Amino acid sequence: MVRESETLGARIQHGLHRHPAIGPASVLVASVIAFSIANPRFLNSTNLSLLVQQVAVLATLAIGQTMIILTAGIDLSVGAAAILAQMVIAQTAANNHVPGVLAILLGIVVGALTGFLNGFLVTRIKLPPFIVTLGTLSIYTSIGLRYSNGQSVYASAMPKALIWTGNYVNIGPYQLTTGVILMLVLFAVTSYALTRTAWGRHVYATGDDPEAARLSGIKTDRVLLSVYLAAGVIFGLAAWILIGRVGVASTNNLTNANLDSITAVVIGGTSLFGGRGAVLGTLFGALIVQVFQSGISLAGVQSLYQVLAEGILVIVAVALDQWIRKVRR
Repeated sequence: MVRESETLGARIQHGLHRHPAIGPASVLVASVIAFSIANPRFLNSTNLSLLVQQVAVLATLAIGQTMIILTAGIDLSVGAAAILAQMVIAQTAANNHVPGVLAILLGIVVGALTGFLNGFLVTRIKLPPFIVTLGTLSIYTSIGLRYSNGQSVYASAMPKALIWTGNYVNIGPYQLTTGVILMLVLFAVTSYALTRTAWGRHVYATGDDPEAARLSGIKTDRVLLSVYLAAGVIFGLAAWILIGRVGVASTNNLTNANLDSITAVVIGGTSLFGGRGAVLGTLFGALIVQVFQSGISLAGVQSLYQVLAEGILVIVAVALDQWIRKVRR
């Protein structure tokens, strides 16, 4: 019986190591079943539609966070970078009368520049990602506040292109937004890049063992810089999705984005030690966070228990990752 139990455990361990998205997918399914039993309204098409709409911004930010964590880094400035890009998009369009499409491109460029600065400090100055992004969190926040003078820009003052990501798309009884569609496209493109290209293999190799990757001929610094740059572009796109989602550009948006994006990535099965994970798991992780928020609210439970549940999920996810990593040893 002991041998059979050990064999089963080893099989599960190896399966989770090869397919990191299995764990969060199982948690997501179990969570949906539990909350639908607690309150049948949870599976209502209106509630599910709203749930998916609300997860679009967090999930998009988590894509960039996933790429960075795959390299054994971390980005604490994701929310500040997205807010800065958001304010550039809205302010240039509303106050400087820049065409909507050009304003969006400017916001994406700003996002790319924030990622480039983070990557430059990590690869050239050789500072730890945690310290770098902790510092740029304050820098990007200050620049965003100074640029906008603390003023919000509402949808009525914006060109239609800026709020396009908030347009509704009906799929049967469900009502999504173009922002959700854009988010899913970004997941598909990023997944393909990480799993089907040489660049993606280099990202995983760099995160798994940077010294071994360097000795095998991979230019690890160039890979790291490209990851931070690509993540910055995604943060710029997340800013566009955010404007369409809430209908206002404000420095008060995304107050919990930094921790929530890390939570989604960790719950999604990506290892904080780098080299293992998948963006599909991150999508499941972001959905789990949103499912808990919606489910606990519908169940009439105090919101503090939602924070408690997220904290427990993060600890369990990291403990599970430690167990799975023993496969290598």
